[in-house]
Amino acid sequence: MLIFGMDPGLAISGYGVIDYVGNKFKMLEYGTVETESDIDFPTRLKIIYDSYIKLFEKYKPDAVSIEELFFNKNVKTAISVGQARGVHILAAVNSQIPIYEYTPLQIKQGIVGYGRAQKRQIQEMVKIILKLDKIPKPDDAADGLAVAICHAHSLKYAKNFKL
Repeated sequence: MLIFGMDPGLAISGYGVIDYVGNKFKMLEYGTVETESDIDFPTRLKIIYDSYIKLFEKYKPDAVSIEELFFNKNVKTAISVGQARGVHILAAVNSQIPIYEYTPLQIKQGIVGYGRAQKRQIQEMVKIILKLDKIPKPDDAADGLAVAICHAHSLKYAKNFKL
């Protein structure tokens, strides 16, 4: 199963593509989609959308897993990142790929086995699970891989969006 994991964002959005077959993982690609703050907001959303459409066309994943947003401070940031997350979802929907969402707590539990794990612990486990030489950088890309791994570990329990 080819799984595309996304850590949504407006300035930096991380992604990871893994192949999961018979409880074995193979990392295919990871990276980021970035938009500059001096570009107008609608254009930034279009850059995100177009970038993910191209990645979905390239990999043709069986599933997209995306992190739910968690904010407890800046409402303005939460709204703009929420709008960007909607564009991530729209790209998957328009590509006719099933979408699954996971909370940060579920991702931590799925990777480390502990819902309050620190970011460094998650990154180390991503490196170990995917048999990588080093922790993927930047952090957003490692988070995209973590969301994909979480989905692989959660397949029998996963519920996709009912759109």
